[in-house]
Amino acid sequence: MFRKSGRRVAGVLAATAVATAGLTACSSDGDGSPRVLATFTILADIADRVAGDVLTVDSLTRPGAEIHGYDPTPGDIRAAADADLIISNGLGLENWLDKLMSDSDATRVTATDGIDPVTIEGTDDPNPHAWMSPTLAADYVDTIAAAFADNFPDDAATFRRNAGEYKAEIAEVETTMRDGLAALPANQRALQTCEGAFSYLTREAGMSESYIWPVNSGEEITPAQIRRAAGFVRDKDVPAVFCESTVDPGPKEQLMRETGAADGGTLYVDSLTEDSGDAPTYLDLIRYDTRTIIDGLHGGDRS
Repeated sequence: MFRKSGRRVAGVLAATAVATAGLTACSSDGDGSPRVLATFTILADIADRVAGDVLTVDSLTRPGAEIHGYDPTPGDIRAAADADLIISNGLGLENWLDKLMSDSDATRVTATDGIDPVTIEGTDDPNPHAWMSPTLAADYVDTIAAAFADNFPDDAATFRRNAGEYKAEIAEVETTMRDGLAALPANQRALQTCEGAFSYLTREAGMSESYIWPVNSGEEITPAQIRRAAGFVRDKDVPAVFCESTVDPGPKEQLMRETGAADGGTLYVDSLTEDSGDAPTYLDLIRYDTRTIIDGLHGGDRS
């Protein structure tokens, strides 16, 4: 079962008491199955598809939460202490992982092990958003399935079967993305977003990329960043610009005013939505983003 728990929404910490209650509810299963804790909702959903009914998979954060700069609470640390296995993304996303696991003996799994990282512009630091590439998401599945098989060998065949079926679904999304983008004129195969969260997707799809800021850090947006993004939009004649669901759309709106570009829509990156939203699973997220990008770059206004 995948329970979406946690307490930080859109980068704002909610009350610690609420957080602790949410995680306590998660850990009071009583069914005896091994417990897996993933650091955010997307990882939890991928892991849950591999685990099937064999393992209980929880997410540290809840739908809509911003994962960058997260700070584990005492309740989170207790939840980690109860887990048998903890899955993190790696690539610098969870610099707080040691704090989370300060009282935990759980096995650590880094989902991006073996992935060739894209560096954040102007730094030597890796961009953490590798899951936004369907091809690399399949690598996540393989890494998680191998970790499950190593730690729970009696069910290794189930994990391998689940992983194979899931990867086939991810491959269908990749084909849809490639076909849709290939139909665009060359100048429209250019993606302008708020955060630089799509570097792996654009690398895979053969697109040029621009963003207002490289990684969401809560820092104030500068006029120079807006000017740089506006130059990209004008130079490439980009018809539409996009922003992520967990960040303030104000900079995108300013960019639209300065360039005349349309609102391409909201993209999901760092978090799934509630079940009633556009992206309650990873497959829903990548399908929705692919469709939104293709529709937006075909010149449609999705505002």
